[in-house]
Amino acid sequence: MAVKSYNDLIVWQKSMDLVVEVYKLVRNLPKEELYALSNQMRRAAVSVPSNIAEGQKRNSTKEFVQFLSFAKGSAAELQTQLLICNRLDYFTEYGY
Repeated sequence: MAVKSYNDLIVWQKSMDLVVEVYKLVRNLPKEELYALSNQMRRAAVSVPSNIAEGQKRNSTKEFVQFLSFAKGSAAELQTQLLICNRLDYFTEYGY
């Protein structure tokens, strides 16, 4: 079955769920991180499904693969930011 829309892609669906979870999670960051780490994490999370969607709507498989690579990079960026939060013990008091 051919994919008609990015909405059909499980990776896009799961990355949309990830965005919601990241937005909930960063609410627990200290206020001094509001415009720094919190903002970066939200942007990286939003970038994942956004790049998947944009790539799927491009005109070629080559472009789609390129945008999947961008999404993968944003996911790695977010993972790094979550690890930074972990090292700074930002989420330990919230059970994360």
